[in-house]
Amino acid sequence: MLTLYAAIIPSYLQILSSMRGLIDEAESFCRKKGLSPDLLIEARLTDDMHSFAYQVKSTAVHAIGAIDGVRAGVFSPDNATPPSSFGEMRIRIEETRSALELITVEEMESFIGRAMRFEAGERRLEFLAEDFLLSFSQPNFYFHATTAYDILRMKGVAVGKRHFLGPLRLKSA
Repeated sequence: MLTLYAAIIPSYLQILSSMRGLIDEAESFCRKKGLSPDLLIEARLTDDMHSFAYQVKSTAVHAIGAIDGVRAGVFSPDNATPPSSFGEMRIRIEETRSALELITVEEMESFIGRAMRFEAGERRLEFLAEDFLLSFSQPNFYFHATTAYDILRMKGVAVGKRHFLGPLRLKSA
């Protein structure tokens, strides 16, 4: 039986590991090329999109931030300033991973059927917790992870699909 936990937490941990690797690749690229880290930290796919740092921050927001929102019954956009260095990005990702690793199957299953709300200014969207996590938060999580990857590719960082996928959950012998 597929649980809410199994549908969300292992994949968040996998992609957050890949985000950590992307941050390391970005920092290494800047060092090897003698570039200012801000060249990648502030890079955007297009002028009306957010920066690499924002994309990294948003993976954390749509992982543990969304679960904290379910716990509280309400989730709102995180308007905090994104990390300003590769080190700060790594800390945000590691703190998120650590918090996710503490979540139990039982807690995640207790969310099923629970009412929760998304609030952004005057906008209010009512969800069941599982629908919020699976139809709003999880797609946003992958959008921001993909956009972070795409920014690095666009800037010439040598990352490929394996960098995005992170550590696969292979069958043990």
